[in-house]
This record gives sequence, structure tokens and C-alpha cells, in this order.
Amino acid sequence: MTIEEEIKQIEEEIKNTKYNKKTQHHIGRLKAKLARLQNELEKRRMSGTGRGKQSYAVRKSGNATVALVGFPSVGKSTLLNKITDAQSKVGAYDFTTLSIVPGMLEYRGAKIQILDMPGIVEGAARGRGRGREVLSVARGADLVALVCDVFNYNIDALISELYQGGVRLNTKPPNVVITKTERGGIEVHPMVQLTHMDEILIKDVVREMGIINADVIIREDITPDRLIDAISGNRVYVPCIVILNKVDLIDAAHVHGIVQEITSKGFETVPVSSEREINLELLKEKIYSKLEFVRIYMKPQGGEPDLKEPLILRKGATIGDVCDAIHRDFRNRFRFACVWGKSARHPGQRVGLTHLLEDEDIVTLILRKE
Repeated sequence: MTIEEEIKQIEEEIKNTKYNKKTQHHIGRLKAKLARLQNELEKRRMSGTGRGKQSYAVRKSGNATVALVGFPSVGKSTLLNKITDAQSKVGAYDFTTLSIVPGMLEYRGAKIQILDMPGIVEGAARGRGRGREVLSVARGADLVALVCDVFNYNIDALISELYQGGVRLNTKPPNVVITKTERGGIEVHPMVQLTHMDEILIKDVVREMGIINADVIIREDITPDRLIDAISGNRVYVPCIVILNKVDLIDAAHVHGIVQEITSKGFETVPVSSEREINLELLKEKIYSKLEFVRIYMKPQGGEPDLKEPLILRKGATIGDVCDAIHRDFRNRFRFACVWGKSARHPGQRVGLTHLLEDEDIVTLILRKE
């Protein structure tokens, strides 16, 4: 039996097994075995990729990258053309976009790269319609924007393809630490009360994933799927919004109902019409806020801060990140920095490389002379 046949067989067994307390242990082990086989199959495919095979190579630029993911003919190309400097081919038929088309959105001092990608089709995660290449680009994005329209807004199918491609939307990585050991079997150390899995199932899932000896520290009420993600180590966790396009073609009450339906699934939704340019400024603001930028204003020693050209970084940025963004040698020459703003205990606070910055902070770097 080939790996593909074994995967299909396990998928059918999971699908046909009714989930309850009696079967949860069996299903958990099946999911772990399925994930191990899928990982093995993906490794074989990657090692067997030849030079003649096509792939999408996208050079990242700007302060962040947004991937437009959607079905064919939902208006991604028109949307890209309206909010960026790009010129993506537009047509009222499927599969107009056959490559990745980048555009640059400049908004509130930030340069945001927007990628128009070929439409996702069912089976994309298995390679249909060059789906693997499309999903690989989405994996590298800082934000995924699911694009649908008022006539085709079943985002569940898009979410499923992304999930199968290892993309986890609007979730954080599992709070699990797995340390392989030379002997002793699997030792489980739960730091919280577990309601979804017992220690026996946790050990079985870990073994099924190919780990024989390890210490497993669990700091969340873990599920089998989340534990498998933690062991696999090849998942990416990306924030996501939904763009509902072509809202000019139906009445406002119907649009409101669709937005409520999508929002109930846990996704912030922006209703737009790229053709009529409805809510495009709202969309830009939503993209900007979701990317969680921080604007840092640089102040030369003894001078005035430059409040016109902020340094754009992401939430969680430190003084060390400021050094890296300005010049590769600044971190090595760093002595200290002075900070004014929300992150400072007092104006002009003297801080080190690890100081955490906040939006609109003013920073002076003091460096050793070369």
C-alpha cells in the first residue's frame, strides 16, 4: 500500500467514525498517524522537486506582506489595482491571474506589499490548480486576507485548504514544550487541568508521531489537533481578515446578514466594492491595524525628532530592532538609547537593547565611535 492510499484509508476511517468518549482515543491516534504520514509524503515531494517544475518566487518588500486568498473571479485583481500601484490583469472569468502579482500599499507611513494570487480551488492543498505553490506563498505572509464576494462567501472551504496546507488563522502556537531525551519513555507534565486529553492519549499521540523518549510540558488545555501541530513544528500562525467584495450588487440588509454570518465564525469582515471603490479606505485602515505596526520617531542627539518619516516596525519591537533596521553595525556599536513616549517611565529614559517600544515612541541612539 502506498502512502497516498494509506492516507486516504485513514481519512475515510476518521470521517466514518462517530466521535464520542469511547472513540476519542482511537480518533486521536488516527489523526496523529495521518499527520505523520502527511509530513512524510510532503518531505518526499520536496526532495523530489525538479528544476523543471514551476514555482512562485515572490521577493518580499516593504514593512509587511498581505496575501489575498480567494476563489477565482471574486475580484482580487481589481481590488489590488484599486488600493496599490499594481496592474494585475482583470477579466470576468476564472483563472485570470496565473502568477503572483505584487503591489505596494502606502498607508500612514507604512509600505505594505499586497499579493494577488491565483484563485484557490477545492483540493489546492493536495496540489490541484498549483495549490501547493499558492499556499506556500500564503505561509510566508504577515496577514492573510480571505477574499469572497456576496454570491460566493463560503469561507469554510478556503479555511480548510489553508488548514491542510499548515496555515493556522487567527490562533497562537500551542503552549507546549517537547524535549527529546535519550531514555525514559514519554513523560507528561501538565501545568493546567486537561479536559480534552488524558495523559495516556497524549503519550500515544506523541509516540504515533515518531517520538519515543521525551519530556512533554503542557501549559494549555490541549486537544489532539493542537498537540499534533506542536509536534509537527511546520505550522504557521497568521492573522486573518475577510474581505466581502461586490457589495454594490445586493441590498444593504443582505450585506449586513452576510457580514454577521462570517463574523460569527470569528473573522473580522470588511464589506467593499472594489469596482465602485466602496469602503476601500476602511479596508486600508483595517489592514494597517491588523498588522500591528509601531511608528518610531528618531531623534538625533541634541536635535529635534523627525516626526514626518517614522521608522515602521511591528508590535513587540525593541531598541535592538531599531538598530537592525537602521544599520547592520549599529547593534555592535550600541551604548544606550533614550526614549520618550508610552514605553518610557519618564521622558528621556535611558534604556538598553531589550527595551520594548510602543507606537509613536521617540528614540535617540547613542553609539560608540568607530
